[in-house]
Amino acid sequence: MEQHAETDTVVLVHGLWMTPLSWEHWVARYEARGMNVLTPGYPGIRPGPEGVDALRRDPSPLAGLGVREVFDHLSEFVEALDTKPIIMGHSFGGAFVQLLLDASYGSAGVSIDGAGVKGVKALPFSEIKATFPVLKNPANKSRAVPITEKEFHYAFTNNLTEEDSKAVYDRYSVPVSGRILFQGGFAAVTPHAATTYNFANDDRAPLLFIAGGNDHILPPAVQHENYERNAKHSQAITAYKLFDGRSHYTCGEDGWEAVADLALDWALAPTPGELDES
Repeated sequence: MEQHAETDTVVLVHGLWMTPLSWEHWVARYEARGMNVLTPGYPGIRPGPEGVDALRRDPSPLAGLGVREVFDHLSEFVEALDTKPIIMGHSFGGAFVQLLLDASYGSAGVSIDGAGVKGVKALPFSEIKATFPVLKNPANKSRAVPITEKEFHYAFTNNLTEEDSKAVYDRYSVPVSGRILFQGGFAAVTPHAATTYNFANDDRAPLLFIAGGNDHILPPAVQHENYERNAKHSQAITAYKLFDGRSHYTCGEDGWEAVADLALDWALAPTPGELDES
């Protein structure tokens, strides 16, 4: 089964603790390939370094922000485009890719180190450790919660030195919406959870899951279970690719170009199954 995405537009969706600025390298690379690249932020999140600075000074736009509010914002953005775009997302952005494809948005989707939607049960210890600083306090559900340099190094940039991790932290990190993290983390025990997804949707666009072998916050077990559930229940094209040894910061650490190129090449000509190691 093979399907080609007839589009020149890519929408990149950032994850938690990040803003659209985290895609800056991918934007330049994809634009050099002739693509029209768009990086919508969540409601209240502005693009560029000024968006990072603004949220550090005043994170109130993130307080109480939920999955459905972000989904509605993103779906309106995508629906307003002239063509169905390729939609790629990192971390919780990957979950938004799934939800958007399930709702018939996008010509193809790529979830990079994506958070699990409801029904994905894998919960490795490293994921618990990385999210525990937020989930340990129920009051954080209505707060914007900052991440420390140490927590960021463990969750995102464990392949980097402390010095290199600090540079990434200083440029990109912002507080997180506790509500989104709680909604994702407790979806399994929440009726009508915000991350509810139809694994048996035969009509959704092709979907690729990319995993990093050394990802702490969302390890390969999460991506592979998500892939298997989709591949088992849906006739739509579903694929999986493991990049061995890469951390959650796979979109920026050395070698990110290989991840970006594979994601776009696949999205333009999707094929199913587990992709070969490279």
